[in-house]
Amino acid sequence: MFTGIIEAQGRIAAVEAVGGDVRMTIVEAGGYLADARLGDSIAVNGVCLTAVVFVENGFVADLSAETLAATTAGEWKVGQTVNLEKALTPAKPLGGHLVSGHVDGVGHLVEKLEDARGWRLTFEAPGPIARYIARKGSITIDGISLTVNAVDHRHFGVMIVPHTWTHTSLGGLTVGGAVNLEVDLIARYLERLLAAREEDKSI
Repeated sequence: MFTGIIEAQGRIAAVEAVGGDVRMTIVEAGGYLADARLGDSIAVNGVCLTAVVFVENGFVADLSAETLAATTAGEWKVGQTVNLEKALTPAKPLGGHLVSGHVDGVGHLVEKLEDARGWRLTFEAPGPIARYIARKGSITIDGISLTVNAVDHRHFGVMIVPHTWTHTSLGGLTVGGAVNLEVDLIARYLERLLAAREEDKSI
């Protein structure tokens, strides 16, 4: 589990095709990954990856065909900046919201407006997950925990403060750019509970 509070930005250092899957090397020069251990879960742009090998200033992870197809990871290039967060521990403050690192779908930026010192961004979500997005609810975009300010069918808006703009990958995102989306876990569980209740009534 993660919090959606980005703790560092890393860089894709290598992308290698291996037997239909991909092996990637992610590095971070500031020492953020120094205490990471083999097998640790690390969120990279919101995608939960397992560290299988360590290299200088970074780690190597294997990405399955499913991960490559269901997230933006299939489009990651060498040199690209990515958001990093190590897994939640009992001593870590829950500053954002509970994030699993299991991406629900890929969205796209449709509008980018400067607002005082911040930015208002509007995204389009895939139809199957749009129903989970609610005004004042939580959404994870490329691993970043954000509050939804507006919802209009498949479009939703978020406000980005200066710190988030400069310390995450959002500052480099252009209109049309793809992002990983993870909806609030509570919304998914609530839907399942309500569906189970209706199933019980029909028995």
